[in-house]
Amino acid sequence: MTTFDYSTETNRLLIRPYKKEDYLGWITQFQNRLPSQHKYDEGQVDMSICTEHWFKELVDKHQQLALSDKVYVFGVIRKEDQAHLGVIDFSTLIRDDFQWARFGYTIHNQFWRQGYAKEAVKAALQLAFEKLNYHRIEAHINLDNTPSIKLAESIGMEYECVRKAFIYEFGEWTDNLVYYVESK
Repeated sequence: MTTFDYSTETNRLLIRPYKKEDYLGWITQFQNRLPSQHKYDEGQVDMSICTEHWFKELVDKHQQLALSDKVYVFGVIRKEDQAHLGVIDFSTLIRDDFQWARFGYTIHNQFWRQGYAKEAVKAALQLAFEKLNYHRIEAHINLDNTPSIKLAESIGMEYECVRKAFIYEFGEWTDNLVYYVESK
């Protein structure tokens, strides 16, 4: 079976697609989350449906999405102890003459304020440009999501605009800031 296996690393982190054997590390860090720290932090979540069998099916689904060039999901793993710190994903918006994607990032809140998000996102963006061949990558950020705005700016993403009524969430169409970065 063909698999998608692009990965990258930094001094402290490994950014790679999930493997079926990642289940225990993955579920453990979800279970160790702190209570929600702000509106956009899920905090502690009910993981009761997330059995090992469920996770293996999720890994297979991620592989299918990557092989069809729709979505690429990468776990963020700390090298020293293999702790699962979070996830970064890229969604292909359009290829052709655009090579355009959207990306998202989440670091479990028990690992905040240690530089992991900035380190992981910078490495993942480099992988997306060099291996996934995107030209433009956007982050769509809620207007009041200050931590995400600060992260985007800290890695050199540029503010472009506000897209009005862009995403349906919280029971309504919400505006989003668009930050972008282009391949060099």
